[in-house]
Amino acid sequence: MQDINIDVPSSVNGLFYQEQNNEISLFEHANAHQLPVLIKGPTGCGKTRFIEYMAKKLNKPLYTVACHDDLTAADLVGRHLIGPNGTYWQDGPLTKAVREGGICYLDEVVEARKDTTVVLHPLADERRILPLERTGELLQAAPEFMLVVSYNPGYQNLLKGMKPSTRQRFVAMRFDYPAPDVEQKILIKECNIDEKLAYTLVELATALRRLEHSDLEEVASTRLLIYTARMISSGMPPLQACRCCLAEPLTDDIATVNALMDVVSIYFE
Repeated sequence: MQDINIDVPSSVNGLFYQEQNNEISLFEHANAHQLPVLIKGPTGCGKTRFIEYMAKKLNKPLYTVACHDDLTAADLVGRHLIGPNGTYWQDGPLTKAVREGGICYLDEVVEARKDTTVVLHPLADERRILPLERTGELLQAAPEFMLVVSYNPGYQNLLKGMKPSTRQRFVAMRFDYPAPDVEQKILIKECNIDEKLAYTLVELATALRRLEHSDLEEVASTRLLIYTARMISSGMPPLQACRCCLAEPLTDDIATVNALMDVVSIYFE
């Protein structure tokens, strides 16, 4: 095991983020030029944490939307509601961000219906406008407004992929699981564990990630490693922690769970 040089952590208002590939500077440049950002990367690699960190660093309000099949344009833009004094308009998260100059972050944007993501087009080019058809408003985005979307390319298929006409409106960043030394730093900082345990967990994750093309739809993410480290640091036996935080979340097939635990037992006897 090599000694890890723990750099001064990147932390804003208590929120920690370990930079991997100059993404902080890239995001700041995109913000300075009012450019929308697309982040591609696997589940649990730090996409959402990065956006939360950048929102605090840039002192912008953050509106996060978890996209899904039933997400409508009204869920993003807003709708008329009925209250004690009659009908009134309520802004959706996208409209709030446009008015306030915040960040609107659409997580797993390819899960949203195509007719929903169309509303993003005039915001994601030089116009930076949001038409509110139901109120007759044509909102000009505040100068500080920023549109950010993310998705996992591994989930893409013919039915759920981002159209080229949409994708080419964004500055794109590709995220992946951190390099081993970086991932160890993250575990040490996030979970307050020692270097030996961090090293062992990252070595285990590396071994499990080699099984990506077997019966697993996903591999062990940094998020799952953090869960595992926290369980172990609180006193849970390592094998039990690895089973409930790594093996079971990765598959429902009991034979595959047992196979994963065979790998775990090599690292935690």
